[in-house]
Amino acid sequence: MFDRLQKPFLTVETGEAYQPIRLSYDLLNKEKLLQSLDKLQCLKKNVVAESWTWYWKAECDELHFESVDAYRRNTEHPLRLATITLKDNNVYFNLPSFKRACLAITFFYKMISQEAMRIRRADFINKVFAIDERLPHGFAELFNEDELERIVHQREEDYHKVQERCEHAASPEQAFSILSEYTKTEAKKTLPFAERFVFEQDAEDPEVVFLGFYIFLRGRELVAIKRWYGETGYTLADAADETFDQVFGGMGIDIIE
Repeated sequence: MFDRLQKPFLTVETGEAYQPIRLSYDLLNKEKLLQSLDKLQCLKKNVVAESWTWYWKAECDELHFESVDAYRRNTEHPLRLATITLKDNNVYFNLPSFKRACLAITFFYKMISQEAMRIRRADFINKVFAIDERLPHGFAELFNEDELERIVHQREEDYHKVQERCEHAASPEQAFSILSEYTKTEAKKTLPFAERFVFEQDAEDPEVVFLGFYIFLRGRELVAIKRWYGETGYTLADAADETFDQVFGGMGIDIIE
């Protein structure tokens, strides 16, 4: 444990923890999407067919990374933020950190019409890596589709069971007690190595959904980092307390930001 405390985990150039994450979009109108992508100066078409690199420049030059304290931006060699790939009626964003994923969702929501593509899910890793640790070769090695879907279905099934119990509760107080017990139990569970977040497609306010995604990821990032430093008992419940304090007016330091 002493060795780990002396050894920092791997971070990306903008300061946040290296935690691979893949955003998946439904491709709704390929022609309209290609037109939008071609207009963005922050994107560069790759040699590989239907693949682009997203750079920290031009339209996204003002994206903010509070975790950056010593990184010196070079306008001649802008930082690569992500890769974008079109495949099988899907659009994939491959990113090296949770922060970049949160920025990407809001940025491209504003830049690309929802008639061209729509966010569907995010697959990510619930751990941080040692600097000398062997890194996975691509997202195919990281994510098992059957396992990710199993986790999502189990989460939905558990939630619906609790919802039904709340609806049949004898009083509002009993319903609240059931929901509170469920929340505490979920927060103490061991996080899986890989996990999936499914976006609500019919949300009236996408900004609220994006904020929920940020809070969801931030809690998991906090758990991974705290456990790296030996706090094995640190749970999502602890992360939730810190997150709400910091997101909604607290004075703490925001790791993702």
